[in-house]
Amino acid sequence: MRDELPGGGTAVSPGDVEALEARWADCWTPREVADRLAGVAAPWYVAAGWALDLFRGTQTRAHHDIEIAVPAGRFPEIRERFAGFAFDAVGASRIWGTSGE
Repeated sequence: MRDELPGGGTAVSPGDVEALEARWADCWTPREVADRLAGVAAPWYVAAGWALDLFRGTQTRAHHDIEIAVPAGRFPEIRERFAGFAFDAVGASRIWGTSGE
């Protein structure tokens, strides 16, 4: 397993967080993600804030994003179900965006 992040990306300052939240304001629900991934053989799961709410059995706050986790080697199977969408990878105060093409 690799722990280091790739080079590049864009530094995200605290002031950029508000813009990111606006970008992610129309977050999908776990049900919408599950519907889109129905029948995919790759293992995946909901992570972070939504995962906590799913564990609790109730939505406790508004969510501005949804994170899913998938083994890196199986990501292409997941990516196929989201053709046309952009992905953001975030870590260490940096963001890497990808196009959906």
